[in-house]
Amino acid sequence: MDLSKSLQQYFDDLSSNASTPGGGNVAALCGALSSSLGSMVCGLTIGKKKYAEVEAEMISLKTKLDEYQKVFFELGQKDNAAFDKVMEAFKLPKETDADKDARGKAIEQATMGAAEVPADVMQKAKELLPLLKVVIEKGNKNSLSDAGVAAALVATASKGAYMNVLINCSSLANQTIAQEIKKRADIILDETCQESDRLLEKVFTAIQPQ
Repeated sequence: MDLSKSLQQYFDDLSSNASTPGGGNVAALCGALSSSLGSMVCGLTIGKKKYAEVEAEMISLKTKLDEYQKVFFELGQKDNAAFDKVMEAFKLPKETDADKDARGKAIEQATMGAAEVPADVMQKAKELLPLLKVVIEKGNKNSLSDAGVAAALVATASKGAYMNVLINCSSLANQTIAQEIKKRADIILDETCQESDRLLEKVFTAIQPQ
C-alpha cells in the first residue's frame, strides 16, 4: 500500500474498477492493523503503575509489533507489484513459437511470485500470535477488547491471503509446486485460525458482563 496516499484515496482506489489494490493488499492491511492495535495496547500499558512489572516486556513487544506493521505495509506493496507483473506477462507477444514459450515462462514465473507474497503474509500473520497472546494476558485490561480485535484480524489476514495463494496456485502450470505451496499454506492457516480462536475465547470470557 502506498503510504503517501490519504486513507480516502486508498478506499477510492480499492472500490474502483482497477485491479490493484485488491484482496491480497487488504489481507496485508489486516496484518498491519493487527500489529498497530497490539502496539496500541502495549502503549496503554507502559507507564501505568499497575503494570510496572511487565513494562519492560511491553516496551519490547511494542518495538516488535511496530516492525511487523512495517513488514505488512511492504507486503501490501509487493502484492500490488506481483499482480502487475502477471498482467505484464500476459501482454507479451505470442506471434511465434519462441514468443509463446517466453510468454508462458514469464506468466508462470510471475504467477509464482503472486502466490509467494500472500504466503509470506500468512507466515507473518502467524508470527504475530505469540506477541498478541502476551498482550492479551499481560496488557492493560481496559484495552482487552482492542487486543481481541487484533487477534481477530490475524485470522482475517491469514484467510484473505490464503485465498490469494489458492487462486494463483490454481493458475500454475507446474501443479507439483502448486500443491507444495498449498500444503504449507493449509498448515499455516489451520494453526493460525486455531490459535486466534483460542485467544478470542480468552478475551470473550474476560470481558463478559458480570
